[in-house]
Amino acid sequence: MSDFATIAAAASLAPPPPDLLAGASLFLDFDGTLVEIAPRPDAVAVDARLKRLMTALAQRLDGRIAIVSGRGAAEIDALFDGAAFPIGGSHGAELFGVEGAVAPERPERLDAVLERLRAFAVARPGVLVEAKPLGAGLHYRGAPDAEAESRALAEELAETSGLTLQEGKMVFELRAPGDKGRAIDALMALPVFAGTRPVFIGDDLTDEPGFRAVRALGGAGVLVGAPRATDAGYRLPDVAGVLAWLETFAGATE
Repeated sequence: MSDFATIAAAASLAPPPPDLLAGASLFLDFDGTLVEIAPRPDAVAVDARLKRLMTALAQRLDGRIAIVSGRGAAEIDALFDGAAFPIGGSHGAELFGVEGAVAPERPERLDAVLERLRAFAVARPGVLVEAKPLGAGLHYRGAPDAEAESRALAEELAETSGLTLQEGKMVFELRAPGDKGRAIDALMALPVFAGTRPVFIGDDLTDEPGFRAVRALGGAGVLVGAPRATDAGYRLPDVAGVLAWLETFAGATE
């Protein structure tokens, strides 16, 4: 199927039905799914509404909820003032808040990669470097004209460092291996999730392994945002739509 056909098919994806989460396990991306993408990653905050929603969802789902994010697990935990749910951080390379938590060693060449990225950003106003526990992000949202140069540098550094190159929304990330699908598979093996139907909600290309993983387990993915080629089975238009849909489910017993 051509890219045009797959995007057209995604445009026809229906919103998730109201009962999709009944008896399910819920996995959530963070940026672009639960919160709007900010000009700077450190400008994001978790408000009282989202904290209440996560608490209500955890109660409604008997604890079968987790966030699976490109951010570090400790950063997600801090944003929620201490998360009461498991976290798959660094695109699934970290597992936090579960017995036998996984925290790989920091890649040896990451400091050298960060040095190159920061030198590049200093010479290009609007380009931002984000240091992560197991990787580094080169954001060009503030300088769209720098996309081609940013891509070239990221590809060069991936080749020389052995780090994984991950493209996202106006960002190139160099990071330790791992993907959200493997994180979901690992979480689904835990007793609290085992034997249930997984649902994963995400917005970015980095979420596609998660969509494939839940589909393989008999569940469903929900794409957030504009239509594009995707392995998700449903679509919601934006963060506001995600929050409203989740709140409808979470308030069903009130």
